[in-house]
Amino acid sequence: MTRRNTELLLLLIAAPIVILLYAMIVMNEGQTLSVETLGVPLGIFGSFAVAHLAVRKWAPAADPAILPIAFALSGIGIAFITRLAPDMAIRQVMWLFLGIVCMIGVLVFMKNIDRTANYKYTLMIFGILLLLSPMLPGIGTEISGSRIWLSVGSFSFQPGEIAKILIVLFLAGYLAANREMLSVFTMRLGPLRLPDIRTLLPMLLVWGLALIVVIFEKDLGSALVVFFVFLTMLYVTTGKRVYIAVAIILLAIGGVFAYSAFSHVQIRVSTWLDPFADAQGTGYQLCQAIYSMADGGIFGVGIGNGLCDKIPVVESDYIFAAICEEAGLLGAAGVLLLFVAFAVRGIVTAARAKSDVSSFIATGLTASIVLQAFIIVGGVTRLIPLTGLTLPFISQGGSSLLASFIAVGMLLKCGDEATGVGREMTGAIGGSAHAQMGVLGRVALGKRLTGLMIVICLMFAVLVANLTLLMVVNADYYQNLSTNNHTTAKEATRERGTISTSDGVVLAQSIQNEDGTYTRIYPAGVLASHVVGYSSTKYGTSGIENACNDTLSGSTDFATWTDVINNYAGISTSGNDVKLTINSEIQQAAQDALDGYSGACVVLDPETGAVLALASSPTYDAAEFESLLSNSTDSSSSDALYNRATQALYAPGSTFKMLTLATALQNGIASEDTVYDAPGSMDIGNAPVTNFDDTSYGEITLARATEVSSNTVFGQVGVQIGPELLVRSAEQYGFNNTTAFELPLSMSLMPDPSEMTTWETAWAAVGQPVGEHESAAGPQATVLQMAMVGAAIANGGTIMQPYLVDSVYNAEGEKASETSPTVYANVMSTSTADRVLEVLQGVVESGTGKGAAISGVNIAGKTGTAQTDKELDNSWFVGMGPTEDCKVVIAIVLEENDGSTNAATRANNVLSTALKVQGAL
Repeated sequence: MTRRNTELLLLLIAAPIVILLYAMIVMNEGQTLSVETLGVPLGIFGSFAVAHLAVRKWAPAADPAILPIAFALSGIGIAFITRLAPDMAIRQVMWLFLGIVCMIGVLVFMKNIDRTANYKYTLMIFGILLLLSPMLPGIGTEISGSRIWLSVGSFSFQPGEIAKILIVLFLAGYLAANREMLSVFTMRLGPLRLPDIRTLLPMLLVWGLALIVVIFEKDLGSALVVFFVFLTMLYVTTGKRVYIAVAIILLAIGGVFAYSAFSHVQIRVSTWLDPFADAQGTGYQLCQAIYSMADGGIFGVGIGNGLCDKIPVVESDYIFAAICEEAGLLGAAGVLLLFVAFAVRGIVTAARAKSDVSSFIATGLTASIVLQAFIIVGGVTRLIPLTGLTLPFISQGGSSLLASFIAVGMLLKCGDEATGVGREMTGAIGGSAHAQMGVLGRVALGKRLTGLMIVICLMFAVLVANLTLLMVVNADYYQNLSTNNHTTAKEATRERGTISTSDGVVLAQSIQNEDGTYTRIYPAGVLASHVVGYSSTKYGTSGIENACNDTLSGSTDFATWTDVINNYAGISTSGNDVKLTINSEIQQAAQDALDGYSGACVVLDPETGAVLALASSPTYDAAEFESLLSNSTDSSSSDALYNRATQALYAPGSTFKMLTLATALQNGIASEDTVYDAPGSMDIGNAPVTNFDDTSYGEITLARATEVSSNTVFGQVGVQIGPELLVRSAEQYGFNNTTAFELPLSMSLMPDPSEMTTWETAWAAVGQPVGEHESAAGPQATVLQMAMVGAAIANGGTIMQPYLVDSVYNAEGEKASETSPTVYANVMSTSTADRVLEVLQGVVESGTGKGAAISGVNIAGKTGTAQTDKELDNSWFVGMGPTEDCKVVIAIVLEENDGSTNAATRANNVLSTALKVQGAL
């Protein structure tokens, strides 16, 4: 296959991609596909077909891939400009046609590209004048903070785009003529050889030119492109790495100077470092781009379905962000690979070129386009500070498109009749010394071009890696930022799934407004409000609304393959419904039990770990959460929002004696019948341990000490157990460990046993934290933690993992997932659990827990009174039943109990209700 036939084949391969992309936009706008609606991509393909015929006639030996790559990139650009700024699309198509005409003109009229070297200084002067012309008053115009435009009436043009081509032509001629001088270093600095000042003068001039552009035109992008293109060409010419070192030093000096002297440079850098610091001001454009890219994920949201139109001037500087959002990481990476392919073919052209001048022109033009792409994509993706550049071939902008196609024409011309290698090899075989030197020069050039290609590939690999980090790894972080208006807008137009109790009471649902958006409502009012939480476009999410956010929005927990396909295709569907383990009757009873007190109540199914109720007081009406949040400085509002069941740490008081008793029995330290002296007060560890009201019980068994809750007995048992075993045993139950749970759960605490005194160990066994040391005083426990301790006893020594979400269903009622009970820990043998349960049954029957007794049902439990730094103590109760086959465990605490009631009495109705629901009463 000839080069031109290969070029035609590649054009035919690229054409369906461009047409399909345009067809997606047409369909998204509700139009039917026809020759008329697809006229633009068909016309573009026709223009490239004409260009192909021109190349076939006037550059038959040119590289076959460059023109198809330009077609693919510009076709993608036209499609996205049509999607984002349809009013500008026709103008962009006209510029594209003009660019192709200019490209053909280069092929036709530039008979010998090497002759440009004869006019190198003229080209340099014109190039510098064009680059600096926007500084002229009257015709130079500042747009979006950069003075890079020439304006005449309604017509505007960026002369810098053409200037870069002229500068490349000058540099190619200059470097070809002075290659030997630039490669020989005559100055010495110790052991180092350095170029003299005359050798460094071109680099210094380009450095100064770039600095002028930054300072006066505020065009950091063009300055970087010009400087790095020169550096690339200089290295390919000489192979001297010292030039790279000097360039880095000059770049650092110029960067520090520009940053310290000019506010616009400081703004660019500060915005790059933290765009979210001023997300509504200087960082707005970059933040919007980040939000769009984070939404794109791997496959994108679908062409026409993104919110990239919220990015100011998205069709120009930020068009790559739009590609990322709607085509996803795969589509964006594909665009970057096209630029890498362009770089490969441009460098191959440079390696094949018949002369130094054409080789250096090909190198410079390739570097100009590829470096510009790297710099703008790096800025948009926040890899480097943002610069005001267009993405070659793709961004809206006639100047850039025109210059890009002129560059393509010159590249094709450089590759035409590219027989330099063949001639040199032929000459070498003939034995010519001059030819042999040429071969050596060609080999050296090839090595430098190979090194350049490796560097470019690494640069674009870094872009893809950074893009993956932004669009996949950190996508959730960006999507959940409070300033992310994209997430807010999407959620407002998507029906969020319902949250309901296990018995079908709807706790949260979305209702549709007249404008098609949805409002979240909470019809159950105060019922389980701490569990449900809230979902707000202003305040974010909390509770189950937060824990199951992706599920409720429909982006995870798919019930069918259709759900999966719709999600990845960007088709909006209703969210999934979440069914909780909470029972509305038990939940209401738990909330009623807390009436008049601050405190919390948790009810568990010990056999599964399902949370049957989780209540906190004071509570709030879920429908009024926004008014509470807006008054968050008000202590009463903050108090109502605080979930005491999972976030508050309390001294567990005598309820902790359940754990102490189980530890003693499990390890054979004592038995139920072990007799202890139980005075009202006794010194343990040279300090007093006292019973409630200093009541003395004489000599009693450990079982009876549990029933009457004797602190002096359990203090002695705690010392027998010892701090190491006591703490280790508590940790088996969950103390000092992070327990997985759908709601934020504070860690229950025990001290470091090495820091515990004998007196503290005694009080810790009683359930009262008294220590003062580096580690936390303990025990301190959440109400859920103490419910887990009770569940271990009720379930034969096994704690089941607590959970709130029972199952998930899609909008059609098809089950997507269901929680399976799992074991959290095995903390004691079944026989030990049964023995402890029997002792605790005595507490309810003839001890301190009589208030929890239920006629006809055997209930076990343990009361507790925990001292606080307040005037009144906290009242606790942990209960379970029926003891023959426990179906329910309750843990309840009443803060600052006034003695008119106690936690055991308040637990009675909760237990009765739960036992009825569970079918045990």
